[in-house]
Amino acid sequence: MIGTWWMTHRRLSALLRNPAVLVMTLAQPMIWLFLFGELFKKVAELPGFGAQSYLDYIVPGVVIMNAVSLNSFAGMATMDEIERGTLNRFLVTPVRRSALVNAGVIEQALSTAFQSLVIILLGRAAGADYPGGLTGLAVLVAASVLIGIVLAALSNTLALLVRDRNTIIGLNVMLLLPLTFLSSAFMAKDLMPPWIRHVAAVNPVSWALDSARTTLSSTPDWPSAALHASWLLALTAATVALATYSIRTYQKSQ
Repeated sequence: MIGTWWMTHRRLSALLRNPAVLVMTLAQPMIWLFLFGELFKKVAELPGFGAQSYLDYIVPGVVIMNAVSLNSFAGMATMDEIERGTLNRFLVTPVRRSALVNAGVIEQALSTAFQSLVIILLGRAAGADYPGGLTGLAVLVAASVLIGIVLAALSNTLALLVRDRNTIIGLNVMLLLPLTFLSSAFMAKDLMPPWIRHVAAVNPVSWALDSARTTLSSTPDWPSAALHASWLLALTAATVALATYSIRTYQKSQ
């Protein structure tokens, strides 16, 4: 516990020394929110879309996709520590290997939660409505944090095992579009082609979106939200465990 605290304090101190990173990375979700919100607003008029306005529909999509985009490159920070020798120095100290992973998880979770709240406020300022109130918004932020942790853990695992920046960048770029457009981020499932609907059903991004959107509606479907959230929680635990195992594997290879 103490090790996790100090490792987290170290990471957050570094982040607070350069807060512009959090602000600059909000540029892309702002483009998604305002450009797509205007460009595709007529989509909400399609029969069976299921939302009164496209802006209402897209805000959760932008929140979740920002979490995916923000955390997919978490492994680059791990690469920096590997190249500087910082990680190797920590590995010869008594600090638990899980503390190294947990510190990264907490940092990414706080960053994701902050940006998610900013996007929600921007959406509200643009006219988005959240019938589910604070409870629904809390579920949306929690879902963004969980999917963010999944992507961050996988990115860190890749960095520890492959140790090549180009590979991390290439895989992230290759996966980002499928994760985005083979989910319900920008289009209702009922209007998708059948094969995309089937893929979206097993896409963790859709799990996060489904658990958030149903709780943001005026008539929340809590059993459905709990089911999708449980799948996401299980995946989060598995990927964090994988990242911890990868640190041990990395240490043995040194």
